[in-house]
Amino acid sequence: MIKILPQHKVFLFFFLYSFSFGAIFPRIGDMQVQMNIAEGALGLALVGLPLGVQFALFFADKILVFLGFRFAMFIGVPTIGISLIFASLAFDPVSFFFALLVGGMAVGIVEVAVNLEADRVEYHIEKRIMNRSHSFWSLGFFSAGLLGALCSQGKITPTLHMVVSCFVGSLLVIYFASSYKEASFRPNSIHHTSTFVLPSKSVLALVIFTLSAMLIEGAGIDWSIIFMRDIYGTPAFLNGTALFLGALAQFVIRYFADPIVEKYGSESVARISIVTMFFGLILVCLTDQPYIALVGFALMGGGTAVLFPLAVSAAAQKSDRSAATNVASLAQLSFVVFLIGPPFLGFVAEHFGIRVSFAICLPFLFLSWIFVFSLKKD
Repeated sequence: MIKILPQHKVFLFFFLYSFSFGAIFPRIGDMQVQMNIAEGALGLALVGLPLGVQFALFFADKILVFLGFRFAMFIGVPTIGISLIFASLAFDPVSFFFALLVGGMAVGIVEVAVNLEADRVEYHIEKRIMNRSHSFWSLGFFSAGLLGALCSQGKITPTLHMVVSCFVGSLLVIYFASSYKEASFRPNSIHHTSTFVLPSKSVLALVIFTLSAMLIEGAGIDWSIIFMRDIYGTPAFLNGTALFLGALAQFVIRYFADPIVEKYGSESVARISIVTMFFGLILVCLTDQPYIALVGFALMGGGTAVLFPLAVSAAAQKSDRSAATNVASLAQLSFVVFLIGPPFLGFVAEHFGIRVSFAICLPFLFLSWIFVFSLKKD
């Protein structure tokens, strides 16, 4: 009989959360056509999701103290699914924005909940699991991307797709969370945060370090399908391949990253990841061949795989403040790039071309390279 360890259930929650959350992204191109809007307007509408995340992160620690991990999952994942159903019904960018805003608030709560639970389990079992936890987030996103590409190719409506994803994800989360025993707090997690979590200098350095990964991951999630459609005119399934190849590469790298990080150190792994993102972006920006572009999107996904999980672990282990405070502070400021990213990249794509919108990400890689030092322990 297979023994179910605490970390295995954490992996499952990361997967189910991501599977539910990721359902909308392979259908963004279909929804752009449904709303009949250009890239700039789509980018502004997409701000609803990170704006909701950002708003929720202001109160995440207080909400989690009140709800606990299990009830945060009970409420959060179904709310994400229902909001995406309403988003799929939108025929104008305003209603699309507000549906994503509600979903984003649920995402913010669940995001902090699963990361804190992974950190607590990691502390108690004395073994790194953060990267592997995020690998299952990527696997969930890959699964959602593959399902979405198949649904798009099969002309299944976004609404029916969202309903099925919501039902499956919510049912499984409620089932597994009902019997889950939450991990006890870390010793440094007894304090509570203010409404806005001001970053310490060490957390601010981590934020700068993660900017490239957040922007490149966001660009791949929001715009890869539209990139393939507009540049190459490829079929719907091949367009969706750009999204789920990036997520698959993320899964593979994150799954095997923890022992590699333990052996070679966070800084060395981070530098290899930054170089990988650089080559992925170069391929996407310069190639005229769709299959080479797909390789580029896979390299981008693999390169972004460990930077944010490494930063989360580093923030949680800082001794200056509580783990919840530092993780929330890191998440709040890192997600600002998701607020700025969609409209900015959409504006660039509409006026200068979608290749240029990806090339904009390149300078941020140099910032990440400089701020790798922020991963050092206090």
